[in-house]
Amino acid sequence: MDLCTVYDSFTITVITALEDAGFCPKGEGGPFVEGGRLGPHGSLPTNPDGGGLATNHPGMRGVFLIVELVRQLRGEAGARQVPNARLGVAIGVGAQSIHDTLPGVFSAG
Repeated sequence: MDLCTVYDSFTITVITALEDAGFCPKGEGGPFVEGGRLGPHGSLPTNPDGGGLATNHPGMRGVFLIVELVRQLRGEAGARQVPNARLGVAIGVGAQSIHDTLPGVFSAG
């Protein structure tokens, strides 16, 4: 996986969504994200557009997860481009529970 876009209404939402999507075991999300793993040059760049709080939250964040992912996979993300992005996942979180994680995997070409 080259990058990830995650609905990020709260910091804990990202951590639990990554756990629910299987990136790490339940309860280990905190240590999983330490050390810059989710940063632009980390092993799993996440929300390279700055996330919902930086772009459009509240609002229609879900569709923008996919828009950002497509831009990244097409190489059209400009200064925030993740190098060599070919495979990414968008993770939306259901309104009823943060345990309703809905991942969608996308690839370039």
